[in-house]
Amino acid sequence: MYNVAVVGATGAVGRELMKVLDDLKFPVKKLLPLASERSAGTEMETPFGVVKVEKLAADKFEGIDVAFFCAGATISKEYAHEAVKRGALVIDNSSAFRMDPNVPLVVPEVNIDAARNHKGIIANPNCSTIIMLVPLAPIHKRYTIKRIIVSTYQAVSGAGHYGMEALENETKAYIEGKEIVPDTLPVRSGAVHHQIAFNVIPQVDVAMEDGYTKEEHKMIFETRKIFANDAIGVCATTVRVPVFRSHSESITVETLKPVPLQELREVLSHSPGVVLQDDIKNSVYPMPYYASGTDEVYVGRLREDPSAPNSICMWVVGDQLRKGAATNAVQIAQKLFE
Repeated sequence: MYNVAVVGATGAVGRELMKVLDDLKFPVKKLLPLASERSAGTEMETPFGVVKVEKLAADKFEGIDVAFFCAGATISKEYAHEAVKRGALVIDNSSAFRMDPNVPLVVPEVNIDAARNHKGIIANPNCSTIIMLVPLAPIHKRYTIKRIIVSTYQAVSGAGHYGMEALENETKAYIEGKEIVPDTLPVRSGAVHHQIAFNVIPQVDVAMEDGYTKEEHKMIFETRKIFANDAIGVCATTVRVPVFRSHSESITVETLKPVPLQELREVLSHSPGVVLQDDIKNSVYPMPYYASGTDEVYVGRLREDPSAPNSICMWVVGDQLRKGAATNAVQIAQKLFE
């Protein structure tokens, strides 16, 4: 049994992570929810009973075996090393350490061996990267991926509770015939905001100098690090859509070896963490509504790309709060403590 701290326990990912700890039967001896001074002192209903939230401080990590950080990069940079100093394994859900060459970036179905070489901190990848790489890993292992082209359809909950409130409030205003005044997306701190209700926004996170967004950069560079191959070409377009939960992705991959479709279906159907839903004639394919609340990544619409050799197309869906964040983090801990 292990003493577990959850930093950012009152946020969406923190709350989900505590549920996942119970769902996956992680052996929790003591659960310590940590949050800002604003949330400290409140009591939370958790699968482990009613627990009082404590204010985050370095000394809170004394006696903690594993600390899950779910409070953003600034908090992780300030407190992760403090937790490690006190003997805790840190699994960080933020972007703080993802591209640090001394910190493993891990998806258990893909590169769990990298986690075993940790120096106290393990980084959880971006949610869109995780959802993409779970089904691409067996393809890369068998056929060697040369290039990936991906467009995401990302749920508003990926922007936190403000994103969910924006979709809800804008939809309500539209139905009631009131003026819609966007104030959240694409970036809450930005100068320009767009309506998300009945709309799609082709920008997730801030713009970078090269015309891509920060989210797109994450998918590009994290993929190369996790696959340990800087030669893989990745072109990403990330889009926010008016869906509350679960991200979808349209992916085309070019491989060095031919990929027979029936063989690929067989490979994917036996791959850990993947559920194949691929019967277009009977309208069977992954959809975010049905993926929400689950831990698997769903794959369908498999077909050859007739415009390029050794290229296949697919449609992939996963719950970004669970497999894209909380579940992936807990699975890493499970593998290391089993």
